[in-house]
Amino acid sequence: MLSIIVTHYRTPVLLKSCLESIKKNIDNLEYEIIILDSQAEKEYKELVKDIFPQVKYIPFSENISNYAKLVNVGLNEIRGEYVLILNHDIVILNNAINKLLDFLEENPEVGLVGPQLLTFGNEIQDSCFRFPTIGTMAARRTFLGKTNWGKKKIDQFLMKDKNLDLPTKVDWLQGSAMMVRKEAIIKVGLWDERFNRYFEDTDWCRRFWEKRYQVVYSPIAKVSHYYGRHSKKWGGFIDIFLNKYTRMHILSFLKYLIKWRKR
Repeated sequence: MLSIIVTHYRTPVLLKSCLESIKKNIDNLEYEIIILDSQAEKEYKELVKDIFPQVKYIPFSENISNYAKLVNVGLNEIRGEYVLILNHDIVILNNAINKLLDFLEENPEVGLVGPQLLTFGNEIQDSCFRFPTIGTMAARRTFLGKTNWGKKKIDQFLMKDKNLDLPTKVDWLQGSAMMVRKEAIIKVGLWDERFNRYFEDTDWCRRFWEKRYQVVYSPIAKVSHYYGRHSKKWGGFIDIFLNKYTRMHILSFLKYLIKWRKR
């Protein structure tokens, strides 16, 4: 059985597109769907029930900005052997759900697999990475990214030296879309709620590797992703002073460094 967790925050048009794409691509799988609706309104529940009458709909009156906390609520509800975690701005393409599920069933050493993310203009998004370092952050957040040193750091972080046209073992995957084994979750644990919006997926993938589960990027499965990089608006130091998401990103990175400094 497959459990599908979908997180949502006040964008019903995107949520509807996501759910309709799941329904179109679910085939004959036995599945359950759990919707976690942050700052929910009555019409959102009606929209969800129209598409999936048997859905488990969990509304929150307040805005749960802590993504890890939201996902953990869903993980505590799952009944399936496999879990597909989706943000509401994902649209499933070309039988991607079955492709991810088949990959996990054929590769028992893999605990977590993620699809290729595409923009709605069909351009490939960066979604698999090496673990971040202070050098990575400096290159991505400052003028150093324009230097040869910085460009090399960024290319290394984005795994530009790998052939990402094939399934590839990676350090970590963006948390917008990933499929996981339940048995691995039991050993690895839930998402770390000390991370607020950023690096919770990095931390989780690192913990999978720590428990000897592989993390794999599989471009065989493709999804569309309506993605906005909130933590980078103007660029450089301006974002640190004017963009709250930049400050949240840097704070989460510091938490990540502190947590993993001895490992």
